[in-house]
Amino acid sequence: MLKIAWRKEYTHPLPENHRFPMEKYDLLPEQLLYEGTVSESNFFSPDFLSEQDILQVHDANYWQKLKSLSLSRKEERRTGFPLSQALVDRERIINQGTIDAANFALQYGVAMNIAGGTHHAFSDRGEGFCLLNDIALAANYLLREGKAKKILVVDLDVHQGNGTAEIFQNNASVFTFSMHGKGNYPMHKETSDLDIPLEDGTDDRKYLKILRETLPMLLDEQEPDFIFFQSGVDVLSTDKLGRLGMSIQGCKERDRIVFEHCIKNEIPVVASMGGGYSEKIAHIIEAHANTYRLAQDLFF
Repeated sequence: MLKIAWRKEYTHPLPENHRFPMEKYDLLPEQLLYEGTVSESNFFSPDFLSEQDILQVHDANYWQKLKSLSLSRKEERRTGFPLSQALVDRERIINQGTIDAANFALQYGVAMNIAGGTHHAFSDRGEGFCLLNDIALAANYLLREGKAKKILVVDLDVHQGNGTAEIFQNNASVFTFSMHGKGNYPMHKETSDLDIPLEDGTDDRKYLKILRETLPMLLDEQEPDFIFFQSGVDVLSTDKLGRLGMSIQGCKERDRIVFEHCIKNEIPVVASMGGGYSEKIAHIIEAHANTYRLAQDLFF
């Protein structure tokens, strides 16, 4: 069964001027239910991530600032959100959702988080709408519990997974792969284990060719036993923050490539949604929904 993490807190703690496109976290499950891709039984409601798990990845001083709502104005601006208790609670719920999804993926082969993909959160700071790094926290959990030995992060959001790269820079058990816009945020890139920077306007043909050549090579070389897939749809040509040239169909084919390689190699995968900032919310929802449709069709 396809298991999907979602709670109303994914959207509702956010202030009104930050709701778009964050309303996708409500609209996406509604669309999937309406069209019959999933039923209510596919969704699960994550609880709060424990402080113990947070401190396995994030700096204690940084977590204390979040917990006490004492980030400086500069630190708060860097995250992109006004800091509040509701926002910190939201992050803890989303991040626990990815850990729970990892356990479901071990059982069913795949699991999803309606939110997550918070790859700009560093060990000691938040950036770019990310306070805690769900991919890093879930990967650390699997390694710590002996549920995985080698993890591959496939980050295909248009923005480099800079926080994830920093967190795992000295950890040979996690290989970080980021394919992203060369001239896009963050302007200062960290060093992933493999970075593929793409020129502005990169279209479906070129993008998919690179992915088809790179992913099988990585699977052969790294032999991961678990994959975290950051499936941001800000690669679309319609995205206000993206600068690439992909179509909705091309984005769907990207997801198909990742999922089919996971199935072929019998590697469990968790997909977190990541970014998506097209002017029309319908474009965002359709591109994200394709990820779920493919997971349902290919795995079940």
